[in-house]
Amino acid sequence: MKKEEERPVLKVEGLTVRYGKGCPHCLEGGALLKNTCPQCRTVWACRAVDAELYPGEILGVVGESGSGKSTLMKSLYFDFPVTEGRAWLTSYKEGGADIFHQNLQQKKYIRNHIMGMVYQNPVLGLRMDYSSAGNIAEKLIAAGGRSFSAMTGRVRELLAAVEILETRMKEPPRYFSGGMQQRVQISKALANNPAVLLLDEVTTGLDLSVQARVLDLIRRIRQEYGISILLVSHDLAVIRMLADRTIVMLDGQVIERGLTDQILDDPQHPYTQQLVHSLL
Repeated sequence: MKKEEERPVLKVEGLTVRYGKGCPHCLEGGALLKNTCPQCRTVWACRAVDAELYPGEILGVVGESGSGKSTLMKSLYFDFPVTEGRAWLTSYKEGGADIFHQNLQQKKYIRNHIMGMVYQNPVLGLRMDYSSAGNIAEKLIAAGGRSFSAMTGRVRELLAAVEILETRMKEPPRYFSGGMQQRVQISKALANNPAVLLLDEVTTGLDLSVQARVLDLIRRIRQEYGISILLVSHDLAVIRMLADRTIVMLDGQVIERGLTDQILDDPQHPYTQQLVHSLL
């Protein structure tokens, strides 16, 4: 939980991702139809999103499909170009440089040293024909690792942390179950001790028993590593279980934010009320 004197490890201001040039109506804040301008058909995937993530915190991002959750996440990991907005990481140039306006080399440095990403679809985060060990080693090499013995030791440590047997470290993830693929992704994301871990719908499509194991793993990672986590999910049960604070997104905008218990027990926005009541 955040304390008043703490600086956020990640701060985002005005993040906007727009597909289309826009027109006077939407560029000046006019009403959209869902997230699309009714006049010029420009799509606003994210519109002036602000967020802060504090040390050791899990910040939940919840909303329906198309609300902008994954766009926010993938923009922070530089998978999508940002139209407008700024973001800072305290672990990068002491929080004094906007990460969105760095060159490609610096963005690669941030991805390899400061952030880890776990995608909803493991195919986006893993090389399915590489061994599990090879996937993790790739991340270590990208951050400058060169010692074979040191990397092998780190690979064993990470796979043990996500409960994958050492006897399977040479197997490609394509032979693994969905839950095991997600655990390999998590171990790869943790390879270089990132300050921020981005988790995008990591339990979607998994059986309930597998979901429970993945959620327990995330909780343990936060406790053991003290890592700050941005957790995107449409599942309010997952958000309630893991998130300290939560922001609610609709049509590319943040419509409500606060402590998770407050959001889920006493929602203020009509959309959030509808979300919570649909769970009951």
